[in-house]
Amino acid sequence: MPRSRRPLPLAPSSPAAAPVSDRADRVPSAAASGPSRRRAEVAPERWRDWRWQVGHMLRTEHDFAEVIRLSDDERRALRRTSHLFRVGATPYYADLMDPDRAACPVRMQALPSLCELEFAPAELRDPLGEDDRSPAPRVVHKYPDRVLFLVVDRCAIYCRHCNRRRLVGGDDPPTSPEIEAGLDYIARTRRIRDVLLSGGDPLLLGDRKLDYVLGRLRAIPHVEIIRIGTRLPVVCPMRVDDALAAMLRRHAPLYVNTHFNHPKEITAEARAACERLVDHGVPVGNQAVLLRGVNSSVRCMRALMRALVRMRVRPYYLFQGDTVLGTDHLRTPVDQAVALMDGMRGWMSGMAIPHLVIDAPGGGGKIPIGPEYVLDRDQDGLTLRTYRGDAVRYPEPRARDCRVPYDEVFFAGQPDDDDRILAEVDPGGFGGCAETEA
Repeated sequence: MPRSRRPLPLAPSSPAAAPVSDRADRVPSAAASGPSRRRAEVAPERWRDWRWQVGHMLRTEHDFAEVIRLSDDERRALRRTSHLFRVGATPYYADLMDPDRAACPVRMQALPSLCELEFAPAELRDPLGEDDRSPAPRVVHKYPDRVLFLVVDRCAIYCRHCNRRRLVGGDDPPTSPEIEAGLDYIARTRRIRDVLLSGGDPLLLGDRKLDYVLGRLRAIPHVEIIRIGTRLPVVCPMRVDDALAAMLRRHAPLYVNTHFNHPKEITAEARAACERLVDHGVPVGNQAVLLRGVNSSVRCMRALMRALVRMRVRPYYLFQGDTVLGTDHLRTPVDQAVALMDGMRGWMSGMAIPHLVIDAPGGGGKIPIGPEYVLDRDQDGLTLRTYRGDAVRYPEPRARDCRVPYDEVFFAGQPDDDDRILAEVDPGGFGGCAETEA
């Protein structure tokens, strides 16, 4: 049952409105005339306090002008796009910005562009069709054995490429009854093996509340894997302290997927945060988004993926930009995305190669794309292209029967978990968001 959400404007000509203020129970932001957010002018103990960072996010033209030299276009965009999607970045992340160049990849992710006022015909408010696949509050059930659980609606940065801008911003926080209803749905739907906590950013929850949600999930026998999607290691790495890492480890198997998009974001603090998680037994992966003009070069992608592997973060996905309203200027042409992958595969370790995917508009799920290596195929074999461009022949085997006889022994008495078969006995299925115990 989809929830009603805060509407986005239907056209860029909608009158500008002041950003909605955070609720009273939120960490208050610093006033425009408040203390400095320049790193050199903040006491080290405050700078290292993640709550101070979140409570002093830069949100306005005045805030950003304190730390960088805003271009005229950036100033105009900050004024004219406030009705589309809020702006916000931690002082830590703002400190990574090149103070003089608007083409800085950190600035381009955090500051709005006038291009956001232009909506392309194919852009959507809900590009991944999540609202239509919500069988319970804050739950999106799109794949057979896994669900998305949106446990918070705030972020420590409001990325300009955000595909969930209709939901995030602190205006519609999940209530306790909604969280409980989501947990109840997961508990009674035995098909669910994997729960991904997202939002918003789940690491903005306090340790106690996050521990409670994770504990409830870990107590559900059929939930095998828990994942957390977060940008805090990137934009507020001081959040990842020993207490948090130890708490996450108690709920293993638990995986953290973070979101580095440019090697400029990989600092000593960010590396320490990721390595602290890994050292505590929490595997970390990275989901990058391919952004035109931000990271859309082979040189940049190679540097990013190599830097991730050096700090024990496994590149997982490289997303083609979603078709969300006002982001067409950030999307990279698909042929260029494929060419980028061609510039990585074979030229660097396979461990550093992410999956390039398009998350299908409307909710069709992730579709892998990439370079074509099969030049020709016949019944005897294939002609393949190597990463250096050479053609090689690979023969097909003579035997074609690929059945595994021992499956009948090893899986004796176990139901087949192929969802196509389950759908035959449970016509509602996950696709219809049926609340099922199948």
